[in-house]
Amino acid sequence: MKNKNSTKKLVLSGLVAATLLVIALFAKMPGSSDTAKNNGNRAKKVVDGDIVIPVGEVTDEVRFYPAEINGIELEALAVRASDGSIRTAFNTCQVCYSSGRGYYEQEGDNLVCQNCGNRFSMEQVEISRGGCNPVPITEEYKTVTEDEIIVPKEFLEKATIIFKNWK
Repeated sequence: MKNKNSTKKLVLSGLVAATLLVIALFAKMPGSSDTAKNNGNRAKKVVDGDIVIPVGEVTDEVRFYPAEINGIELEALAVRASDGSIRTAFNTCQVCYSSGRGYYEQEGDNLVCQNCGNRFSMEQVEISRGGCNPVPITEEYKTVTEDEIIVPKEFLEKATIIFKNWK
């Protein structure tokens, strides 16, 4: 009888350990608990396929704007720089996008590529081009008014190529 109880305890311990391992693995997956701290910064505002970014909600803390275009999920980001300007980019790395993990999460005043770990100053969003940094959405590809920034569906459709393996 003692052997049977020991076996049950061993099996139960193994199941508990396996369950904890599964929970830990899911916690590290993109879009799950790993990014849960930023879920409050993910806003969904798509109008007729355009991403619409309300100017009033953009702060020095990065905010993400997801959309689905032609069955492909993509995401823009917006942040207010220290000079008061609003900077926009796609939430994918110009170098690492094809890895599927070339997206950014905020750590302090930096965006960190989740593929290579490169740290990128939020002050450089939309300014820097090339290298391991977010793909800029520059003035010619968006409409800026006093109240909102609109990234049109036509431009988003062209950008889907860099999001095919994303997250």
